[in-house]
Amino acid sequence: MSKTISVIGAGYVGLITGVGFARLGHNVICRDINKKAVDTINSGRSHIYEKGIDEILEKAVGKNLKATIDLKESVLTSDITFICVGTPSKDNGNINLKHVKEVIRDIGEILKEKSYHVIVVKSTVTPGTTEKIIIPLLERSSGKKVGIDFGVAVNPEFLREGVAIEDFLNPDRIIIGSYDQRSGDLTEELYSDFNCPVLRTDLKTAEMIKYASNAFLATKISFINEIGNICKGLGINIYDVAEGIALDHRISPHFLKSGLGFGGSCLPKDTKELVFKARSLGYEPNLLTSVIKVNEDQPKRLLNLVRKRINSFNGKKVAILGLSFKGDTDDTRDSQAFPVIKQLLKENANITAYDPKAEENTKILFEDQIQYADSAKAALENSDIALILTDWKEFENLDFDGMKKKIVIDARNIIKNKENIEYEGLCW
Repeated sequence: MSKTISVIGAGYVGLITGVGFARLGHNVICRDINKKAVDTINSGRSHIYEKGIDEILEKAVGKNLKATIDLKESVLTSDITFICVGTPSKDNGNINLKHVKEVIRDIGEILKEKSYHVIVVKSTVTPGTTEKIIIPLLERSSGKKVGIDFGVAVNPEFLREGVAIEDFLNPDRIIIGSYDQRSGDLTEELYSDFNCPVLRTDLKTAEMIKYASNAFLATKISFINEIGNICKGLGINIYDVAEGIALDHRISPHFLKSGLGFGGSCLPKDTKELVFKARSLGYEPNLLTSVIKVNEDQPKRLLNLVRKRINSFNGKKVAILGLSFKGDTDDTRDSQAFPVIKQLLKENANITAYDPKAEENTKILFEDQIQYADSAKAALENSDIALILTDWKEFENLDFDGMKKKIVIDARNIIKNKENIEYEGLCW
């Protein structure tokens, strides 16, 4: 049976959630405070780049999906509400719950006018947040009682950017933490057509599963990068090593691509938040601290590798290919390309950058400091050195003939055409 679902926050997680449920036949209201994003969605297009999302939007908008800036309408006309607003990191690693708290207070006020309603937290929040902060806020602002007048659940997302629609529709598992049986049952009903394990837990266990999952993936990446750094010193190809260890079914090949390290909206933020939370409990998380340190050092290792080739960046033209944190997305949050660019600018390099999708997001931070090219070929023209920082498929067979000096440092093991260039990999 189809439900009416309101999704609060139409950013990356919210829009994928809304589009995914619409694709399954539910009626969806996506609410966001950004009117430009709302108008774009209502025109049948996405304001974020994600494979397959526009095709679903074109069919769903006007049929069973719409976007609005009206929070009250969204909650009052829906059966269940998903909270998908951002939880960015503070400087100390702790997450900022400002937007979550604002939305929860407002929803609480709206619940005064509504009978039983389920609030599902999909935003990534520290274990204990829903129980200790969100539920008390809802009760105070609504004057109602959880478990009687409204339900609460936690349903974390495990989406990979670039294939997020596929991940939503074909998940490995669905995690539902709930305050009570009724809240969890109503949330689980939405996933009745899915053919995957559904794990029911309490609220803080569901929250912890999200953090533990991302911390483990970050650990795999930093592990293979550390092994790659050692292999480079020994003259061993880390990708051959990774292939060998991945044949062990206990390890698997996933997240064993040695290179510049991890970025994006989840792995850096969630690992740092887990470190912050552990320290607040009086525990020093040595492994996770090292995971972050290895990741932060990879851009520095890249720059040291380049310095051995050209001595000084002063006045040199550097072609940067790739700005998003990985290929097939326009997301530049915590992109490992950015610390590279910042240091190059400090050392007076002249940067020309190209990315198939991430230029506009990069301009928010580096609008006038670097030049932007409309193609990889244009970025490479007359450059002294090229740095491949994102694994876009179109970089595989580049022609480097237009370069002044054909020095290519590949931080993602993406370049296949290595003839007639001075090629070097970061960890191989």
